[in-house]
Amino acid sequence: MDLDHGTMVAFSKSWGLFYLIAFSIGVLIYTFWPSNKRRFDQAKKDILDKEDKPWT
Repeated sequence: MDLDHGTMVAFSKSWGLFYLIAFSIGVLIYTFWPSNKRRFDQAKKDILDKEDKPWT
């Protein structure tokens, strides 16, 4: 197998695509995993807490 530039580009494009698809699936599984619901609900509430007001 000759490792010229074209071969390396084709290899990196195909495996890069598979890597990004697998990473996206992993992120979706982490996001919708039932045990993470409490953590995300807490983060949703904490983003705008009662002490968040202008610095006047």
